Amino acid sequence: MTWMVLRLVLCLAFIAAVLLFASRVAKKRGLGGATGVIEVVARQRMGRASSVSVLRVAGRVLVVGATEEQVTLLAEVEDDELSAALDAQLARSTTTGPAGVDDDPATGVLTRRPALPARSGGGGALAGSVLDRGTWTSVVQELRERTVRR
Repeated sequence: MTWMVLRLVLCLAFIAAVLLFASRVAKKRGLGGATGVIEVVARQRMGRASSVSVLRVAGRVLVVGATEEQVTLLAEVEDDELSAALDAQLARSTTTGPAGVDDDPATGVLTRRPALPARSGGGGALAGSVLDRGTWTSVVQELRERTVRR
């Protein structure tokens, strides 16, 4: 019995030492902890391998385009403009309700998405759960609506 307890303590000490060593190696290589100098404010995928990111770097706000091959500075935005845009986005997302609002990229006009239809399936024990067929039907319908090419 004493040998098993001693072996357990030695194993736990070995695991703790390995974790401590791994954390120090990660910190030396720059993998651990945020430095606070660079903050990703927003990121939007534009395609399979490209995205646009808004970064706050040492008090400056930069709009950066990134692909697999390169990173390009697209613009520099004032901090108050970014705050106003984020506030407007937050206000728009809280007032839209369940139907939501989409920005049509072709016309720049805000269009209202139709609300999801109510689930039919009675008030069974599985209604609204992951196992309910109506739940999956509405999820698939919503995904189809969002992925339709316009």
